Amino acid sequence: MRPTPAVRPQPRPRTRPVRPAGWWFDLLLLVAFVALTLALAVGHRYGLDRAVADWAGAHRPPAGYWIARVLNTLGQGGQVLMPVVGIVGGLLVLRTRSVRPALVFAGAFVLLYLVVGPLKLWTDRAAPSATEKAPHLPAEDAVQLFHTPGRYGMSYPSGHLANAIVWYGVIALLLAALLRSHGRRVPANLIRAIRVLPPAILLVTTTYLGWHWLTDSVAGLLLGLLLDRLLGRVPWDDVPLPAVLRRWDRPALYAAGPAVSPPRYPPASPGPPEGPRPA
Repeated sequence: MRPTPAVRPQPRPRTRPVRPAGWWFDLLLLVAFVALTLALAVGHRYGLDRAVADWAGAHRPPAGYWIARVLNTLGQGGQVLMPVVGIVGGLLVLRTRSVRPALVFAGAFVLLYLVVGPLKLWTDRAAPSATEKAPHLPAEDAVQLFHTPGRYGMSYPSGHLANAIVWYGVIALLLAALLRSHGRRVPANLIRAIRVLPPAILLVTTTYLGWHWLTDSVAGLLLGLLLDRLLGRVPWDDVPLPAVLRRWDRPALYAAGPAVSPPRYPPASPGPPEGPRPA
């Protein structure tokens, strides 16, 4: 009786490299975010926030307002970014017959949902626009952290900035993989522009429109960079999948080979050689 072939254990997935390499930059981003939050909690930097908000309010003609408002849609997570990621990721799933692009979408969504939303609810900070419309707060109240609970107190940190950094990083990853599956490559400068320009634009527009204090946007920038680096370390093509998804287990994001590769099943060790058959 032939013994059952043994299944070789799969190697443990290794994290992917990020730049700058190492965890020191992640720690620096985290320390900067915590330090900024603590400074605001004890009343520092309010003068800078109010000065920038006052200047923006005094230099906001109708044309400037509408230009900034259109550009600000670049940071709309539910209305713009997630649909774009869904389309590009869906095309890549169909092209590669792999579920792994969907893992990137799910990972980014869960990380943003679990981090940014709770921080907004916890810090209870109103936006600059809360001085001009409901709840019509005095500027010295609206600018404070831990002061405006409820739906009007969700300005810190800026979700536009954090969303933009994370989602445009995902878009760049999926778009590069999709074009690579067609035998094409995305120029490095284009990838850099996709990742850098939208957050830079949003840093200006959210503050200029009075929808965020300057420090809201800076905090969103720090937090978004940290989350982007965490997602960038995940080896999405090597994350273990349950057996039910085995038919869709193919490398899709970093592979440089053909667009559609065979499913990756664990290799089996060969059994003992068969002896000569009796005549």
